Amino acid sequence: MNHRHKLYRIPQQGKLKGVCAGIANYLDIPVRLVRVIVVLSMFFGLFVFTLVAYAALALVLDEMPQSELDNQPPLNASQLLDELSRELRGGEQQLREVERYVTSETFTVRSRFSQL
Repeated sequence: MNHRHKLYRIPQQGKLKGVCAGIANYLDIPVRLVRVIVVLSMFFGLFVFTLVAYAALALVLDEMPQSELDNQPPLNASQLLDELSRELRGGEQQLREVERYVTSETFTVRSRFSQL
């Protein structure tokens, strides 16, 4: 594992404050994996702990300097295609879930109740 010397927040790559992106960069793992772990920890009984830890890290960690962001090696074509493929699979899965809900009996019943 290739650890960076310091753990930073990376707001440019993050969804909220860049904490998950910073942890992923530090541990050299995909940021999506860190986000999934955070969400799962919230669902499995660690909601308050996860929120407090995230808020504390958002306040304590410094933003990654632009100079270090610029020094990161660019992704090669294979890595870019792999990332694109992961994004498309995730979007396809979300689309399937929406389609499953819209064609479900629950959706039909709810739409009928809302028309009353």
